[in-house]
Amino acid sequence: MNAVGQPGYIDQIKQANAGGVYRLIDQLAPISRIELSKRAHLAPASITKIVRELLEVHLVKEVECQDISNRGRPAIGLALAPEAWHYLSARISRGTLTLSLRDLSSKLVVEEHLPLAAGHCDPLLKRILCAVDQFFIRHQSKLERLTAIAITLLGTIDVASGVVHHMPFYPVRDMPLGPSLEAHIGLPVYLQHDISAWTMAEALFGAARGSQNVIQIVIDHHVGAGIITGGHVLHTGRHSLVEIGHIQVDPYGKRCYCGNYGCLETVASIENLLEIAQQRLGASMNSSLHRLPLTIESLCDAALAGDHLAQDIIFGVGYSLGGILAMMVNLFNPEKILLGSPLNRAAEILHPAIASCIRQRSLPAYSEQVQVGATQFSNQGTMPGAALVKEALYNGSLLVQLLQG
Repeated sequence: MNAVGQPGYIDQIKQANAGGVYRLIDQLAPISRIELSKRAHLAPASITKIVRELLEVHLVKEVECQDISNRGRPAIGLALAPEAWHYLSARISRGTLTLSLRDLSSKLVVEEHLPLAAGHCDPLLKRILCAVDQFFIRHQSKLERLTAIAITLLGTIDVASGVVHHMPFYPVRDMPLGPSLEAHIGLPVYLQHDISAWTMAEALFGAARGSQNVIQIVIDHHVGAGIITGGHVLHTGRHSLVEIGHIQVDPYGKRCYCGNYGCLETVASIENLLEIAQQRLGASMNSSLHRLPLTIESLCDAALAGDHLAQDIIFGVGYSLGGILAMMVNLFNPEKILLGSPLNRAAEILHPAIASCIRQRSLPAYSEQVQVGATQFSNQGTMPGAALVKEALYNGSLLVQLLQG
């Protein structure tokens, strides 16, 4: 490597080492410096330097821990000191901006749900900046040192540049959300599609924790997927969502807003599913759904109570989804398939339907061991944003900025 590239390479090594040490302290605390050296595969002198820097900025603290090699006498271990640092985690959804303050353990300090109407005279970016300013003013008494801003949303996002090209519920075109917030607040900004961020949250804190290969399917107003392969969320950095919602499942089906016919989203998204149920009610006069307001909750409850129409609709979703998942199982060989959806209310019907279709249509060596289950979190609130900050600490990119600043 030439001299010009050498400093950048060295900085990357330092960043990776610091992030790795921080991750081990977070996951194994209390942990001694000797144990850190063994697990991080770093020399004791390197561990001493990294730990000293973390202690100086109050990112970690010393605590007593039991040293079994020292005949039970107390030893000095290390643990995180997350309370001294906060970050803003935000989610933009249809008609709502959710803002929360969290500490570095991801513990919620305060959260607000603010209206964010699509039709407004002021540009969306201006309203978001104003809402963030006012949030900080209202909660300044709770603020410790601020580290970062994380934002999750639906839309087409260039993750690397922080530009939102398109959003489904707002008239947005090439909105420089990340750069504008960073310039306005003076903090690093992490931006991600909310399904990809939700997948990261499941990997770090939830149902995918400890698994190396996971497919997460989201069925809500839209249908999408996040994939964990080799312990990392799969994305290109530009368009991070796996668009399974626009895979065709019925060439003679309903026209999708994407222009194609019979996309998975036309039979599985919540709105389309309820539309199908409403259409089929006319031919099922004995269905209990005639006596109830038609919602996803009433559909699931009716299926669980034995209503044949409701069960058939839930089975239909499972069959359509299972066919696509069978192909994905052959491609990615996952340990788990997680479903994030209000349809999990009828999990005892839906999940076996999906699993059965996967077993029929994918390689037995891959499908026999795969588990189908529910996500731990729902697609609400700001836990997905918390995962973006945690990952930035673990890979060292944010950690180095805190150590330097």
